[in-house]
Amino acid sequence: MKLGIICGSHRPNSQSGKVARYIERALKDQSVCEETWLLDLAHSDLPFWDEGVWDSENAEWQGHLNPLREQLHSCDGFIVVSPEWHGMVPAKLKNFFLMWTAGEEISHKPALIVTTSVADGGSFPIAELRTSSYKNSRICYLPEHLIIRYVDTVFNDNPEDNKASAQEYFEARLTYCLELLREYALAFRGIRASGKATLSTYSSGM
Repeated sequence: MKLGIICGSHRPNSQSGKVARYIERALKDQSVCEETWLLDLAHSDLPFWDEGVWDSENAEWQGHLNPLREQLHSCDGFIVVSPEWHGMVPAKLKNFFLMWTAGEEISHKPALIVTTSVADGGSFPIAELRTSSYKNSRICYLPEHLIIRYVDTVFNDNPEDNKASAQEYFEARLTYCLELLREYALAFRGIRASGKATLSTYSSGM
């Protein structure tokens, strides 16, 4: 079992990045999976989309996509971590989903959405990702998601910087979500192996 974590913040020292790294450790510590992969888009050189993405002989684009393609193919499921910026998903995260519109890198694989907010926000990125990022990529979001509000008070490396009651709650809720993701990932292997989830017939969703 291999699970990938996609961190969508542009900021190099973001709260979302902090949460993504915590999740990666939790996956290993709780033996949810044997292998993890973390893509932090703040440290990625992935360009913004243009038609060159579709050209298999475009060396520049393939140089960007092939390493990601290999990692994504090898993952059984994903955790997508997004902050809420002006009520929206960051541009780099939206751009990431534009890259995988006709292949099987993330199609018919389960994903857990985790959003972060320094206040009472975090719900708008949930709605945005569920509405617009799955159509051609065929990623399958769990009905469960996690909104980490007042994120600066939890998941800090120094336990003294965490609000004890909030930390306890979010740790328990995260464990529940990650264990559920594992079960979906195991089940979706059968769906992909059935041959009924092929994109060769209809490469674009409706």
